Amino acid sequence: MTTTAIVSILCGDSVGLVAAITGRLFDLGANLGDTTFAVLGGGAEFTAICEFPGDVPVDSVEDDLRRLRELTDAKVTVSRFDLEPVHGPSGRVTHHIDVSGGDRPGLIARLCEVFIQFKANIVRLNAVKAPAVGDGQYVIRFSVNIPEATTRSCLATVANTAGEMQMNCQCREVRGREA
Repeated sequence: MTTTAIVSILCGDSVGLVAAITGRLFDLGANLGDTTFAVLGGGAEFTAICEFPGDVPVDSVEDDLRRLRELTDAKVTVSRFDLEPVHGPSGRVTHHIDVSGGDRPGLIARLCEVFIQFKANIVRLNAVKAPAVGDGQYVIRFSVNIPEATTRSCLATVANTAGEMQMNCQCREVRGREA
């Protein structure tokens, strides 16, 4: 019997961080499911859905990870994950959409509201503010699941909304639909 848990770590970024975390989880017998890692400013965030063998108490995993040298002063949280560990059909990526241009307040909110109109699900979102002259350069990458019936209208509305905000927009269909 296995126990499913979510492992969430917020810490300073360093070379070898992901290797240290995933190596220790492997040593504990974890099978990693959906996993994300991102550098956020000078920090880093790691999150994974993990299945642990029944003889590994979930509450001991948190203490074990905190002993890693790379996680000194990290915020480590490990808790049972009682939701479905594998995503359903709306979690499959059908399109990647990149929007870039000058930064402005409300940018992500306006773009995300478009997806609601077309019953499109945001599967992943990554936004980066790069230092530049003036307003700064902002790049948002959406990985979305758009229902086939609304794909053309959704993509056109996203592009139009981006254009209204003087942003560039590029859309790519995912062949074979990513998980």
